[in-house]
Amino acid sequence: MSYCLNPRCPKPENADNIKFCQTCGSKLILKERYRAIKPIGQGGFGITFLAVDEDKPSKPRCVIKQFYPQAQGTSTLQKAVELFTQEAMRLDELGKHPQIPELLAYFTQDDRQFLVQEFIDGQNLAQESAQNGAFNEKQIRQLLNDLLTVLQFCHQRQVIHRDIKPENIIRRASTNELVLVDFGAAKVASNNALNQTGTSIGSPEYVAPEQMRGKALFASDIYSLGATCIRLLTERSPFDSYDTHNDTWIWRQYLKTPINEQLGKVLDKMLESIPVRRYQTVDEVLKDLNQQPHLAATPPKSAKPVIQPALTSPPAVVIKTNSQIDLELEELKTQFLGGSKPQKNIQQPPPQPTSQPSSKSQIDEELEELKKKFLGNNNP
Repeated sequence: MSYCLNPRCPKPENADNIKFCQTCGSKLILKERYRAIKPIGQGGFGITFLAVDEDKPSKPRCVIKQFYPQAQGTSTLQKAVELFTQEAMRLDELGKHPQIPELLAYFTQDDRQFLVQEFIDGQNLAQESAQNGAFNEKQIRQLLNDLLTVLQFCHQRQVIHRDIKPENIIRRASTNELVLVDFGAAKVASNNALNQTGTSIGSPEYVAPEQMRGKALFASDIYSLGATCIRLLTERSPFDSYDTHNDTWIWRQYLKTPINEQLGKVLDKMLESIPVRRYQTVDEVLKDLNQQPHLAATPPKSAKPVIQPALTSPPAVVIKTNSQIDLELEELKTQFLGGSKPQKNIQQPPPQPTSQPSSKSQIDEELEELKKKFLGNNNP
């Protein structure tokens, strides 16, 4: 099917093999290559269509965004034109990132502006949540790691997205990676722009307080991503997860599954209402998000563990010489028979041939037997 891009056409559906609308006569193919198939979205500044690129043999799908502001008034229209042109410029600069749609064309036809960009085949996170239920901790961590690097890429090029929400994050079906779309509200963060009050843009549920006052910062995108996370964790509007009477977030009360307190603290800091208390850069969020708990150091697998002796371990066995054994046996003999204790390391005079009582001879024999046993056990 071909869809007529004339917003006033009463019957825009047409067959796919014709070049002009059968009802109003408008051209159905833009720039002789892009054919709209059906509308897939509409906002305040225009309509979005699913389309095909007729110029390529594979006829890949793409997206046509037609500038068609709903609001009236000269100043409003001028701002709408500025934003639409700005989106084309942002996509031209940022679209080389694999998680940002690539700009394919930007032009005017029949006094209407058109933007053609890469089509991302997949569900946005609002649709995914509605279908599969609340996100768990693992999914939120993956989301943050994926999207924070995209924001890092944008912020390094001085671009603030200003409209981060579940509807603007699409999971690409072919690769499962998350893609950040809709840069229509994006703003270049020059020094002058950051110091001046601009237009308040974005979805109110996800917009940081300073952005509501027209003073968006890089940290405003961090706030919006945090609000997106609690929306996916609780399946509730961020408005419903904030206690206005006590000026505090109460999103933990509505969690569908428990999350680690470390992740909770990261989300809390992303959602600080006062910008200076919030994360200022994506790097700060990533550092805290992926901080590992402090664990006891363990030796490498190749190293042999050093075993410290226990306090109650037995004393080490000492191999003694024959002279030491003789001396200690003599001391033992003296203790049995009574008398003075021989001194160590002093040469003893040879014993005098005196008659000994039978008890002493018996002791001598037992000590000699003990000496033989001991020396026998120590022989190599």
